[in-house]
Amino acid sequence: MTSQSQGIQQLLQAEKRAKDKVEEAKKRKGKRLKQAKEEAIAEIDHYRLQREKEFRNKQTNVMGSQGNLSAKIEEQTTETIRNLTSSYHKNMESMMKKLLNTICDIKPEVHPNFRHAV
Repeated sequence: MTSQSQGIQQLLQAEKRAKDKVEEAKKRKGKRLKQAKEEAIAEIDHYRLQREKEFRNKQTNVMGSQGNLSAKIEEQTTETIRNLTSSYHKNMESMMKKLLNTICDIKPEVHPNFRHAV
């Protein structure tokens, strides 16, 4: 009977050791999951910062070129206004003379479609 009881004791001890090992494995698994989650969050944050930095660089390049583009457009507009103003002042006198001559020099003529009543 003692050998049977020793066998049962050994089985109970083996079962307890197995249960302890399973619990320890579950704890390690939980710790590893937490660690993996933290590593993933850190990797995501690093990737997000990298992409934001690239975006800011591209945005700066685009906005910088837009600033240069605005300056060029402003310069072209100023030049066009200057040319139009000088053209206006240069041609104003001659156009006023032509306009006044056309208005003031009236030559009365009978219209070709006019029918003389007989």
